[in-house]
Amino acid sequence: MEDRLARYLSPRLANGGAVTIERLARIPGGASRQTWMFDACWDGGCLPMVLRLDPPASLIDTDREQEWAFYQAFAPTSVPVPTMHWLEPDESHLGGSFFLMERILDIEAQPRNLMMPAWADTRPRIGAEMYEILAAIHAFEWRGSPIESAAPVPPIDGAWKHELDSWERVIDENELSPQPIIRAAIRWLRRNPPPSPERITVVHGDFRVGNLLCRADGEIAAVVDWEMAHLGDPVEDIAFSFNEAWQWARDGRPGGVIEREDAIALYEKHAGRAVDRDALQWWSVFADVKCQAIWLQATRTFQDGRSDELMLPVLSYTMLNPQDQATIRTMGWWR
Repeated sequence: MEDRLARYLSPRLANGGAVTIERLARIPGGASRQTWMFDACWDGGCLPMVLRLDPPASLIDTDREQEWAFYQAFAPTSVPVPTMHWLEPDESHLGGSFFLMERILDIEAQPRNLMMPAWADTRPRIGAEMYEILAAIHAFEWRGSPIESAAPVPPIDGAWKHELDSWERVIDENELSPQPIIRAAIRWLRRNPPPSPERITVVHGDFRVGNLLCRADGEIAAVVDWEMAHLGDPVEDIAFSFNEAWQWARDGRPGGVIEREDAIALYEKHAGRAVDRDALQWWSVFADVKCQAIWLQATRTFQDGRSDELMLPVLSYTMLNPQDQATIRTMGWWR
């Protein structure tokens, strides 16, 4: 990997001169794409970088060019994202398509670490800034940006159906055994479509504390992992951030950093509009379905031998049954 990265970066950083790769390390996790961090050094200096490399099979199937477009679109805005350096579709360089981006230093990216006592005083700032940033994502005018040509635009009254159809297909293609609870939730979702949004907005698609890079003072340095970003109903992001899978403190607080009602109030303040509670309930059930679809795809990918990433069976073992239980609670079938 070091030699191949050096060959790729030599003409781009050093005009063909020598580039050395230092401190190359695989970041744990990265079940949808391999993530590596390293320093690229040459006579002109050193550049801390992150490599996001497509594996042969992954947790979710996503479009790297579409993800790149979302990063590029938000680069000049108040929404913090890493600087993107190169997008490379040619698999011959590293064995898969990839992109290279800025590595942001002096941050915490592990949500479990944010639950430690040392972060107690800064968690409220993280929670407050988290939903201010989410309001800014949804306020962004995507027309005329790189997103417009990269992401399909769903009908305003059919954004819910577009997403539900997509994730139900993932379940159809990946379940190894019947999924009666999730299938019942899907039937409920189809019988009770949500109110239409005021407008189609950018939806991050995976908005949660685990995809925020946080500084010691609580500042959010960047929002990352835009591989599931799309255009749709903004309430989808709010509901997804509330899912039990991301409640790291196990006390009902989204991400373990903020109370649910406080999050809604902060979002409404910065967005300048109320969150429709019927829509929030619908998208909360949908979030359970989507999460279960992701865990099922992880299970199938490992079961079929398409990946030996140990994260995949771990997710299967630890998440499938709890996600069913969370769905039951979200639906109000059991309290």
